[in-house]
Amino acid sequence: MGRLQDKVAFVTGGASGMGEMMVKMFTAEGATVIAADINETALEEKWGSYENVMTVKLNVTSDEEWKEAAEKVVAKLGKIDILINNAGISTEKGMNEITIEDWRRLSDINSFGPFLGMKHVLPYMKEAAKGSIVNISSYTALIGMGLNPYSASKGAVRAISRAAAADFGQYGVRVNTVFPGIIETPMTKGLESSQDVVTALVKMTPLARLGKPEDVANAVLFLASDEAAYITGAELVIDGGYSAR
Repeated sequence: MGRLQDKVAFVTGGASGMGEMMVKMFTAEGATVIAADINETALEEKWGSYENVMTVKLNVTSDEEWKEAAEKVVAKLGKIDILINNAGISTEKGMNEITIEDWRRLSDINSFGPFLGMKHVLPYMKEAAKGSIVNISSYTALIGMGLNPYSASKGAVRAISRAAAADFGQYGVRVNTVFPGIIETPMTKGLESSQDVVTALVKMTPLARLGKPEDVANAVLFLASDEAAYITGAELVIDGGYSAR
């Protein structure tokens, strides 16, 4: 049997990058996975032929779309065992370039999105007296790096995750947070176009390489599974040791 056999997992940002890898790993471990993303075309191209993947177009900043998505999944599959709040965006703008629109967009997607996910999925998990939520933050929430809305939004993810873990543990629901470093995904492709930046980052990383989507997905899989049954409120950093310097 797989590590997620017969479980129902909801993964946001499931059309590419880390989310895509999570969907692949979760299905391989026996889960039925809801791959949610705002890019409906990419979802269908990636997962349209998979019997154990259900695709949902979702704007994670929409309270109504989250409500409808959660209701749809529970009506069809009867439950949501796992929620992975992975969808997010980044920015390379400096402090003097940031506008209020930039700040709101980053905050809406990166921190309000995970809040809404928990708002609409936690009641079903509470009723079932079980569930695992993994929220994706960033190592920038832990170190002094990036005076911008990205760091702020990921810091908010850390705060709401700890609060949810404290509040819902009594109902059998676990909430943990993962803090990736620089991972080779479409979101970081622009950064990779500057070899000087990449070289500098690798040089400052004890493991001397950038991360891969599977590095994060493997950790999320563990936290989502029953192997982590006594782990909640935990913060797992996956940055090759960068933040330890």
